[in-house]
Amino acid sequence: MRLMPAVAPPDAPIARLNPLAKLGAALAVSLAVLASIDPVTPAVALAGVLAVLPFAGLSYRRLLRRGWPILIGAALVGSANMLFAADQGGATYLDLGPLHLSSVSLAGGGALGLRVLAIALPGVVAFATVDPTDLADCLVQQLRVPARFAIGALAAYRLLPLLADEWELLGLARRARGIDAGANPLARGRLFAATMFALLVGAVRRGGRLATAMDARGFDAATPRTFARRHPFTGPDRLVLAGGVLLAAVALAVSIGTGTFVPLVG
Repeated sequence: MRLMPAVAPPDAPIARLNPLAKLGAALAVSLAVLASIDPVTPAVALAGVLAVLPFAGLSYRRLLRRGWPILIGAALVGSANMLFAADQGGATYLDLGPLHLSSVSLAGGGALGLRVLAIALPGVVAFATVDPTDLADCLVQQLRVPARFAIGALAAYRLLPLLADEWELLGLARRARGIDAGANPLARGRLFAATMFALLVGAVRRGGRLATAMDARGFDAATPRTFARRHPFTGPDRLVLAGGVLLAAVALAVSIGTGTFVPLVG
């Protein structure tokens, strides 16, 4: 079975903290970036997030290896808005048919790409330092989330690697039976859809068995459950949460102070 290894070392200072504190701090920074469409707010937020990477036990190379899809997505969103923006004021750098690139669209597309990075990166760093079992425990203990939902979500996360294994097994079985799409794109599309449907059927069956097993173990009962591990919300956890709120406030304050703040609404 393929496992999902931990990204950050468990002995890192931030990795030892309460998962809810880390996710709350990441949410505060992301909401601050989401509230503004100027380039200064996401730039300050990104600088703050990158500054705490050593305390999370993450190197920039490891972060790039984990978050490269977000980087590509931000580049695509930014470049598309640069070339196809409705506002093409300022100096013109490119005018080729439907493609237009000006100083205004360049600034707007760059700001939008920065926003995508600044919204997603805090969550990537936070989840890289969170153990799924600890997160499920904290959801039940601090937020009073029903144990059935929290443990079910944890089990679903633990079973995610099975999808990759089953995908490989289905591909090997089809090739053993002589079913191969070759270079035909239509045949590749049909095989892809058939494989996805088989994975969906297997996931639904596995989910049903898991739900039955959880009911048999009393997860659907009204009896209060005990916890093997307690996760109190301590002083360092409150400091991390306050640090995330402070970073969000500083990013907005710098944007307002420089006169570049543009609210998302209004």
